[in-house]
Amino acid sequence: MSFMKENPAARTISSTQSEMTEIILPNDTNTLGNLLGGRLMHFIDLTGAMAAYRHSRTNVVTAAMDHIDFIRPVHLGDLVTLRSSVNRAFSTSMDVGVKVWAERTRTGEVVHVASAYLVFVAIDDQGHRVRVPAALPETADELRRFEGAMRRREHRDAEAARRKQAKIESDAQEES
Repeated sequence: MSFMKENPAARTISSTQSEMTEIILPNDTNTLGNLLGGRLMHFIDLTGAMAAYRHSRTNVVTAAMDHIDFIRPVHLGDLVTLRSSVNRAFSTSMDVGVKVWAERTRTGEVVHVASAYLVFVAIDDQGHRVRVPAALPETADELRRFEGAMRRREHRDAEAARRKQAKIESDAQEES
């Protein structure tokens, strides 16, 4: 099967949307009965990967967690729903957004509790990067997130260049 058959030139952003729901159990919480941040990050990573898999139709690995906002605590017994989609695809990487809501099971109240942006890279079975289809935004919200993904990429690139320059300067100082 050719790569083009497996991966078309483009996929819609809506075709990447993924959702996962978890109940928060005692093993997921800290001593205050709140969901552990690391456990929530694990759920976010899984849900983000689902969207990246749907878009790339190949193996994906997490390359970066660009940003995460913990907005409100999630409590023992809450239902947590995570929704993700690819915001933009680059040549081999994908910017993915994940939003998280908690449902208070006793009242039915649903609140936004976290948001995150991640970067996934598509790889083959040998771990080599593979090209991914373009992501096609169809709505105003998808276009806004598509454009935001480019700004995040530019920020990541600038930060990587800054760190590289700082290392060069540090190495030069150590040698002198």
